[in-house]
This record gives sequence, structure tokens and C-alpha cells, in this order.
Amino acid sequence: MSAPPDQSGHLHEQAALRLAAAEQRYTSGRRALVEVLGASPRPLTTPEILNLAPGGVPQSSAYRNLTVLIEAGVVRRLAGADDVGRFELSEELTGEHHHHLVCATCGTVVDVTASPLLERALSEAGRVVADETGFVVTDHRIDLVGSCPDCTKSS
Repeated sequence: MSAPPDQSGHLHEQAALRLAAAEQRYTSGRRALVEVLGASPRPLTTPEILNLAPGGVPQSSAYRNLTVLIEAGVVRRLAGADDVGRFELSEELTGEHHHHLVCATCGTVVDVTASPLLERALSEAGRVVADETGFVVTDHRIDLVGSCPDCTKSS
């Protein structure tokens, strides 16, 4: 989910702190990737990130930097229905909890915020599963798979 414009400075500050904790620097290339992901309303593929990155981030650098950003907890990698990785800023960084709609045809992934009623039901389901299994549930993520409007129209 994209960050509100007034949070851009906060995002960069938090990204720099997370990278420093992982003994990594917040380089201009990493900053460009965070900037692109923070401005996007949905998770992006690496080619999409490269097309949107200011100043042209080299592909090999983008892959290396995305890996570092994932390891530092700045970025999260999502798998779509098409095995293509998509990237977004981590919820811990943005403070925006959300889920995803995944098109099984074209692989597009769209962010969606669930209603408070659904969030309460998911939390309760997590508690039930934890009680039944002894597993400690700390979070939840839902990917709803279907067909996007464009693919629905063309079928």
C-alpha cells in the first residue's frame, strides 16, 4: 500500500534505521526503490520498479538492493498467481495493514483494506486455530484469488 505523501520523510527515516540495525547503508539506489514502492498503490514487479525508478537503477543492483531491503524488514516480497515476485513496503514500515486481491489470469496484485468486521473475524479465527494447534499466531495475511476487471471483460 502506498504511503501518504506526508509520511515520505518518516518512511525514509525508518528505512534508514532498519538498514542501520542490519549493518547496511541507506544508499541512493535503496532510497530510489523505497521511493518507488512508497508511491505505488499496489505491489510491483521488478520490471515495473525499474521502469519507475528515477535515474535508472541497474537491474542487477535492483535485485541485490531488494534482497537487502527484504532482509532488513523494509520491503516484503509477495508471490502472485503467476510465480512472479512482487514487492511492497512492509506493513511495519507503513503502519498500513492490508490484504491482496490476486488475478489468477494476469497475475496482477492489488492492495485492499479489509473492513473492521472482517479484521475482527480474522483475529478470532486466528485465536481458534492457535487454541487448537498450540501455534502462536501473531499476524494474518489474506490473498483473495480471482479475476481482475480487465481479465473478466476479455473472457
